[in-house]
Amino acid sequence: MSATYVDMVVHLVWGTFGRAPTISENIEKPLYAAMAEKCRELRCPPLAIGGVADHVHLLVALSPTIAVATLVKELKGASAHLITHRLTPDTLFRWQTGYGVFTLRKSDTPTVRRYVLDQKEHHDKDTICAEWEQFDAIHSHK
Repeated sequence: MSATYVDMVVHLVWGTFGRAPTISENIEKPLYAAMAEKCRELRCPPLAIGGVADHVHLLVALSPTIAVATLVKELKGASAHLITHRLTPDTLFRWQTGYGVFTLRKSDTPTVRRYVLDQKEHHDKDTICAEWEQFDAIHSHK
């Protein structure tokens, strides 16, 4: 009997609607925990989650049983519901429509993981990687 071997890691990034700085520090930890749980539920183990007030980055091991678009849809839906119904029910929260997705070599996983986890530092010190920050239609056609 033959087996299937899959080793696909993707870097996902998307922003808040209108790039509004709505991911405050008080909702960040439960938001990231819920995203990690949703990833596990969808059999896409999270390797890193990070971000700043107007966008998030996720590094996940992609399951061969789920399309990237489905993973992102499920993550955005569950996290927006959490924010609007439990974390900050008195505020309007939406994610942007699009997202960025990047595949990577296995050897690049530690570098991208560190980049995702250190998002605040990269944005504070202006050491972002422009390629990995692309997540809207304006950028994706350059």
